[in-house]
Amino acid sequence: MGDGAHGGTHGSTDGRGGTPPAEEALTIGAFAARARLSPKALRLYDRLGLLVPDRVDEATGYRYYRAGQVERARLVALLRQLDMPLARIGELLRAEGPAAAVALLEAHWAAAEARFAGQRALAAHLRGRLSGREPGMNGSAGEAEFAVATVEVPERVVLTETRHTLVDGLPAWIGASLGRLEEAARDCGGVAGAPFVVYHSEVSAESDGPAECCVPVADAAAARAWAAERGRDRGTAVRFRVEPARRLAYTRITRAEVAHPRLAAAFEAVEQWVAARGLSVDGPCREVYFADWDAAGPDDPVCDVAFPVR
Repeated sequence: MGDGAHGGTHGSTDGRGGTPPAEEALTIGAFAARARLSPKALRLYDRLGLLVPDRVDEATGYRYYRAGQVERARLVALLRQLDMPLARIGELLRAEGPAAAVALLEAHWAAAEARFAGQRALAAHLRGRLSGREPGMNGSAGEAEFAVATVEVPERVVLTETRHTLVDGLPAWIGASLGRLEEAARDCGGVAGAPFVVYHSEVSAESDGPAECCVPVADAAAARAWAAERGRDRGTAVRFRVEPARRLAYTRITRAEVAHPRLAAAFEAVEQWVAARGLSVDGPCREVYFADWDAAGPDDPVCDVAFPVR
């Protein structure tokens, strides 16, 4: 039993007239050579339904492909060169028409360009940091860049969702989660304060938090009942809790700054400000979104980066 990876071609290529010749059948080895893919990759694409053999010999288990499948195989290989996940490639291959396929490609590339832009900005930040021109290497609080202040926040009732997620998945989850929580808040007396995101542990490319989205609500009894009765209606757990009164040290940033490395620099500036004044961090850091994100321009303040202090 096997794939016949070293076999030749099979099937008729007779072109002498009469019945048109059958399309050439290729073993996995011959097809891999034409498609410039490895047999191992072809087996994976078969398992995922991206590129299924034309037929599989029941007796031997050998896979056979049509020569006409080479174009699809090369398309998959090219998409992989753009670091497109295999699941997204499957969506693209199943897209209803060229326009839908192109839209998926453009969405993937826009996300990639945003990621590259963030990495480019981070590299520039690190060059300055390593050379001593940026805050961090010399212990500077960065107060020239970030104005830090404190605010007293009263006790609040909040609806929350918590998720373990890496940094790449964080923005989409925050937007979706706050949308769900704000919708739920309408049944709980309405939104009673700025939504915020608490980071109970680091969220990065290697660490997945967890992060907790929170929306303050006006009616504590209604929020408790909503969480108990409907908290899992949409397949995600919405919980009720009381957020204690806190003193927050914070700095205000614009929409354009809610991205690395500026976001990380803002958190670092607040931490250094707290330490320089002999205060102690008294809980996990957070982002407080006090403005309409969709309506805000790049230079509009939208978020407070904060640490509870005592």
